[in-house]
Amino acid sequence: MASSSAQIHGLGTPSFAGSASLKKQNSHRTVFLGQRLSSSSFPRSAFLKLRSTAARRGYNVGPLRVVNEKVVGIDLGTTNSAVAAMEGGKPTIITNAEGQRTTPSVVAYTKTGDRLVGQIAKRQAVVNPENTFFSVKRFIGRKMSEVDEESKQVSYKVIRDENGNVKLDCPAIGKQFAAEEISAQVLRKLVDDASKFLNDKVTKAVVTVPAYFNDSQRTATKDAGRIAGLEVLRIINEPTAASLAYGFEKKNNETILVFDLGGGTFDVSVLEVGDGVFEVLSTSGDTHLGGDDFDKRIVDWLAGNFKRDEGIDLLKDKQALQRLTETAEKAKMELSSLTQTNISLPFITATADGPKHIETTLTRAKFEELCSDLLDRLKTPVENSLRDAKLNIKDIDEVILVGGSTRIPAVQELVKKMTGKDPNVTVNPDEVVALGAAVQAGVLAGDVSDIVLLDVTPLSLGLETLGGVMTKIIPRNTTLPTSKSEVFSTAADGQTSVEINVLQGEREFVRDNKSLGSFRLDGIPPAPRGVPQIEVKFDIDANGILSVTAIDKGTGKKQDITITGASTLPNDEVDRMVKEAEKFAKEDKEKRDAIDTKNQADSVVYQTEKQLKELGDKVPGPVKEKVEAKLGELKDAISGGSTQAIKDAMAALNQEVMQLGQSLYNQPGAAGAGPAAPESGGPTESSGKGTDGDVIDADFTDSKFSLIVRVVPLGNFGYEIQFRGWTLRHTTNSFTHATTVCWRFIVYYYYYLHSGYPYPTSSAPKAAAAFPSQLIDLVARFFDKKQADEQEDGDLGSGPGPDPGSGPGSDSGTGSGGSENDCDNGYGVRAVERQGCEGCLG
Repeated sequence: MASSSAQIHGLGTPSFAGSASLKKQNSHRTVFLGQRLSSSSFPRSAFLKLRSTAARRGYNVGPLRVVNEKVVGIDLGTTNSAVAAMEGGKPTIITNAEGQRTTPSVVAYTKTGDRLVGQIAKRQAVVNPENTFFSVKRFIGRKMSEVDEESKQVSYKVIRDENGNVKLDCPAIGKQFAAEEISAQVLRKLVDDASKFLNDKVTKAVVTVPAYFNDSQRTATKDAGRIAGLEVLRIINEPTAASLAYGFEKKNNETILVFDLGGGTFDVSVLEVGDGVFEVLSTSGDTHLGGDDFDKRIVDWLAGNFKRDEGIDLLKDKQALQRLTETAEKAKMELSSLTQTNISLPFITATADGPKHIETTLTRAKFEELCSDLLDRLKTPVENSLRDAKLNIKDIDEVILVGGSTRIPAVQELVKKMTGKDPNVTVNPDEVVALGAAVQAGVLAGDVSDIVLLDVTPLSLGLETLGGVMTKIIPRNTTLPTSKSEVFSTAADGQTSVEINVLQGEREFVRDNKSLGSFRLDGIPPAPRGVPQIEVKFDIDANGILSVTAIDKGTGKKQDITITGASTLPNDEVDRMVKEAEKFAKEDKEKRDAIDTKNQADSVVYQTEKQLKELGDKVPGPVKEKVEAKLGELKDAISGGSTQAIKDAMAALNQEVMQLGQSLYNQPGAAGAGPAAPESGGPTESSGKGTDGDVIDADFTDSKFSLIVRVVPLGNFGYEIQFRGWTLRHTTNSFTHATTVCWRFIVYYYYYLHSGYPYPTSSAPKAAAAFPSQLIDLVARFFDKKQADEQEDGDLGSGPGPDPGSGPGSDSGTGSGGSENDCDNGYGVRAVERQGCEGCLG
């Protein structure tokens, strides 16, 4: 009896070419032992007509899942990451908590066990090199044997686990991380920042990967999303995403070449774009080439010169290596705009003779000389993509540059020389991929229609047959999703089982390609070689992830797997990581909440004390005593209380501060003096058409805020609107219009205080106009939408609103100790800022 691990060979052919069947989308037609079917069987004109029809009808290739919640697009980069979403019908970059449009893909752990992500992690890398993880994308979904060279470029320790997979050692907390876990922490930050920006919890995303990522790397990226608590609806190729952003609103048909040189990977794709259809014709690349490699040439040059002069190898010093790496990146960036840069690294190391320094100059010419072989490696994928697309360079209409490393002048010159065209500069290389992912996210969320994306598989897929030969089932650049089958037979008499070894790559022999995984089909009836018929079916979904099925046609016995490969994580390991990530997220949130609450409380104490001092004798004694009592309670809570105790004390103090403000306005002679406002529990009723002194109170409370709004008629002048120490005077006699402006003011104020957006002012009308949907959402949160709809002139996104934060003006004649801003910003409103109150609001 033949061994169960015996190989198989193609049915009826000594060349292992197997007879194929092709199934596209929902077609159930199967053809065995016949001619291969391909798009080349159809006239080009008929195919273009089909594409045009699909675009007009909004069809998409593969199953289109429409979700009824916000879906974001994420560019998970080697060096930096970005997140975007569809806003107002256009893809928009989401700024992070630090106000930046991109986030460093860096994670660090401190000696106290705190986790840092993004810019804050990058800043401390020099003093904590062994626990700061960067360029992790180069390790995701890979075996240790594949990343020997990359592991030498980082300051942290990359080790091999018992299965030969990559692990990242973190001595600060005594733990070893999978690359997926580190990437998940970057994803978690991006999603948290997006949730705050959009004022809505984000749980679904489209994530981009390099076009030349293999199946294991794509699956690992999806696992990273799962660990981050994110449902990855779709994985798309980065060049394809860039084309979506570039051609989103273009109607003319164009053939474009996307040249994507990121921090750790390089991709080239050729696409046809126009009329809502984005068809990838070919893709090529190198997942071992990126901006990090250009940095390394500078690092090696600096370290080599230092070793020659001082006899010390800086590459063995983790801290020195980290400093060299950061300096090299900075020098590379400076050489994009300068012809030479000065490199200064004082105290890079020390010997018995004293400290040692690096002081040198690097010219652009020397840098290009150091990187000449890397520049040569950029040519081959461009040539391969054009050849596979059956195009010549004259057929390319536009060249799109993607990735920060495309700013290197030598790279731009190379592209121009190879294509004969100046690269398109209308897109931001750092943001265009995230913007394109947001477009695809909009398609899946139902926000974008008439977009058809036809992506391809970058590498051929096949299996091992007799003689160590790879038989290709799905050739590279096949449009996704796709399904193909071939029939094979046994290679020996009496063989009762076969082992299916699934491969990915372009080489002829198994040893030169990547094995994605293997499985066994048992129970084959004994028969002479070549008699059993075993159908092997390959299915690739829209994410480019493969599943394989083997069926013995004689017995109907079936075996199938979704290829996860030995280099990716098993499900139980992913589940464990998900739970750990949730635990960390909860702890991080509690720590952040405690810090933010304490900082806010400190500000409230300072502003309240300042206000009491400025008002002096104007504050009635009993009111002042109550405020001071609550102030003392808040100070005690800050000193030793829990976060909740601080929040409670702050809320109590704010209530007394509001009463203080009301008491000032109710004093005889105060502007708009009238009867005191009611306690926060319900508004007083008034027609709004009284004599001078009638007060209309609108009381509003939600889970975060409690406020009382007073609208006071001022005779022929108009109305005065008071809320939390702020005063507005409106020159209209229409109470309804005054109320509308009142609500607009409140929404703008809380929008500024809690959303993190730039505050809309008269000097920045575009900023205000850019956020109409968020403003409308805030209106719905803060008061009943029906009431808002009944207000006159209720378009909150039409332009800039009053700017209470613009600073005191020169006229101090209104309010108690206040100053007036005379700019009415187009609404007939004069905003009066009460000094010292801002910290007491909210």
